[in-house]
Order: sequence, then C-alpha cells, then structure tokens
Amino acid sequence: MLASRLNHLTSRLQLLRRCSTTPGRQQKEKPVGLHDPLQANALKEQCIVVDENDRAIGSASKADCHRVHPQTRDVKLHRAFSVFLFNAKGEMLVQRRSVHKITFPNTYTNACCSHPLHEIEQERRESNALGIRLAAQRRLNYELGIPTDEIQPEDFHYLTRIHYADAGDGVWGEHEIDYILFLQKDVTLRPNSNEVSEVRFLKRDEIDDAVSNFSAPLTPWFSLILRHRLKQWWDNLNGLKQFEDLKNIQRF
Repeated sequence: MLASRLNHLTSRLQLLRRCSTTPGRQQKEKPVGLHDPLQANALKEQCIVVDENDRAIGSASKADCHRVHPQTRDVKLHRAFSVFLFNAKGEMLVQRRSVHKITFPNTYTNACCSHPLHEIEQERRESNALGIRLAAQRRLNYELGIPTDEIQPEDFHYLTRIHYADAGDGVWGEHEIDYILFLQKDVTLRPNSNEVSEVRFLKRDEIDDAVSNFSAPLTPWFSLILRHRLKQWWDNLNGLKQFEDLKNIQRF
C-alpha cells in the first residue's frame, strides 16, 4: 500500500514538473480578504473534481482546486474548458486577464478559460459535453459581455481534452482536464473590467510576432496549446472535424 501511494505521488509530481510553464517560485499567500471582493467571492464556487480519466469524483471550492500544496506542489485535479473565439474573418480573440484575478493575473490568454460548476446541475451533464458548453456560454457572457442569445451550446465545436498542470506562483496554480472549444462567429463584446483588461483580434500570420511583443506573459494553458496544437487547428477552421478526439485525453 505504501509503495503504491509513493508511486502515485511520484507520478503526480512528474506531471507538475513536466507540464509547468511557470518557473517554480514560492510566494507568501495573501489573505483572501485582501483580494478584490468579487474575485475572492468567486473562490467559493464549487468546481467538479475528477480523476485522471475525467470521471467526476466530487466537488471542491475554486480556492481548494487552485491552491498549491506547499510541500508536494500538488494541485487538485478538476474539470475546466478553454474557448477559442474567431470572428468571421478568421481572426482570433486574445484577452488580457485583469490585475484583479487571483490566479495568473495580468496575463494574456485565449477568449475564455473557466470551469463548469458543481452547484449548477445542468453544468454537470456530460453527454455531448453539454455541461461544458452551458458553462462556456455563461462565462463568455460574464467575462466578455457576449449576450447569451448570440451563442448557443451547439455553436461550440468540441475538439478534445487536455490534461495539464502548472504550479503557478507556488500559492495558486492549475491542474485541469481542459475541454477545448472552438467558436467562429461575430459577436457583441462588452468586456467585464473586473475580469478582462484588454481584448484584441489577431490574424493567423501575426500570432508569433504578437506573442513575442506582448508586455505580459501567457497563461500556462494558452502557452501549451499554442505550442502543440493551436496553429494547426487555426489553419483548418473549416475542417476541424478531422481533428476531433473525444475519446482520448491529450497529455503533453
């Protein structure tokens, strides 16, 4: 039994070290009460805790799902999604996360990255990733101000899932089964300044230069997806079906 637990711990530590795109650094945790009140309140939301095969095994607060264990650097594995939004011209929306964000503040990332919530029953629905789609619709409205009637759950193209981990600043990190959703549509944007400080659309041939000239780092999940898959998917917006892999979880 002890050997089994040690092997499991070693495996989890290797995943964190292999996937982490953020230099390891331990910062002192800031009391939650000193954070922006809206962001602090969001830490109470209940995420869906999963095993490494994406089987739901319970729930835990957003705070508990993102707090890095001070000794093991482990982070609780939970379900998440990343939306990549393109306009009719094929340009991709990139946002800069607000300085008020508790996890990875003031970083550049894709259109929307968040979680289905355990306390919202519909967002626990797994068939055809419906819960994920509904959560994405909700968060695009909250973060970017996109009216819910402009995006329906069936508008999202669900491509695959990615398992990644990043120990962040040593206090707040990530460990997620991340559902990748693509959406190409012209939409109304009214960004929520508590969540987003900047939005811009990038052309495919601009992405490398734009990233190299950003005045802030990328989020670890955006960096990972950009490095491994995004450009190929972006080059085939009209033929994404060929890249669907709904059975396997990608682990880089």
